[in-house]
Amino acid sequence: MSDLSLTILAETANDARSIERLHDRTFGPGRFVLSAYRLREHVDHLPELSFTAWIGTLLVGSVRQLPILVGETKALLLGPLTVEPPFRGHGVGHALLERALKDAKARGHRLVLLVGDEAYYGRVGFKAVPKGRAVMPGPVDYNRLLVAELIDGAFDGVSGAIRPDWSRAQ
Repeated sequence: MSDLSLTILAETANDARSIERLHDRTFGPGRFVLSAYRLREHVDHLPELSFTAWIGTLLVGSVRQLPILVGETKALLLGPLTVEPPFRGHGVGHALLERALKDAKARGHRLVLLVGDEAYYGRVGFKAVPKGRAVMPGPVDYNRLLVAELIDGAFDGVSGAIRPDWSRAQ
């Protein structure tokens, strides 16, 4: 964003409608059948670990994180990450990712998972989950199931079904 100043802020309740409209524009209604959305059905994202990107008063991006379990291990699921199409390729998504991961680590979280493109997310430390180590609810391309260890070795010995952290259910 060479000409425009980007501001990353923690998501607030007042942002919800704008973020939903952003998701509608960028992902469409088909997003609700994705496995990651099944995890979001009953456990809300954590506003303190979810962020918005603004240029002036214009919302240009958003990222959310919600609490999950992999087997019995607590983790976060990152997503959706979305950026308004005209602002893609200008570092907005990268800035949102860096803030989300930095704040998650600062709050004591050890693992973050997502479903996405390793070539993109690998730039901030995500790597493929070894085959068979974690199982999503419903169909997923396991080549796109990624994990970031916020603490070295945090994924060692972790395996099992990925499910909502019901202790955080609303």
